[in-house]
Amino acid sequence: MSKNVFVEGPIAPEFIAESITKHQSKHTIGAHNIFLGQVRADVIHDNTVVAIDYSAYKDMANEALYAIREKAFAKFDLTCMHIYHSLGVVKAGEICLFVFVSATRRKQVYEATEAIVNWIKTDVPIFGKEMFENDTFTWKQNT
Repeated sequence: MSKNVFVEGPIAPEFIAESITKHQSKHTIGAHNIFLGQVRADVIHDNTVVAIDYSAYKDMANEALYAIREKAFAKFDLTCMHIYHSLGVVKAGEICLFVFVSATRRKQVYEATEAIVNWIKTDVPIFGKEMFENDTFTWKQNT
């Protein structure tokens, strides 16, 4: 069953710290790996990105993220895996994606994190409108 992984606005550093703290009681975990996606102030055609306004087909996106979760647990020997993604406006420098992977050993968390982030970029209907300082925008291309 899929759950809602979306957070309105940026993902707060306090939320990330709280997530890490909650895992201290799980004594079979020997390794964690965290990927934090941050909005960059890219310059595109002489315009600087000041924020990204994220939108998604939430039901479809949550189902796709659930499928990624299932695939990750089938492929890697994971203990825990969490994905959170922003919706709405996230300013340059703020966190928009939080992937948190835990396992008994470190090799699994490294490999799993890279695969999960790549699957999110290619398989999940999340869209980013890059907002420029001059009040124009362009649609973000995932690379």
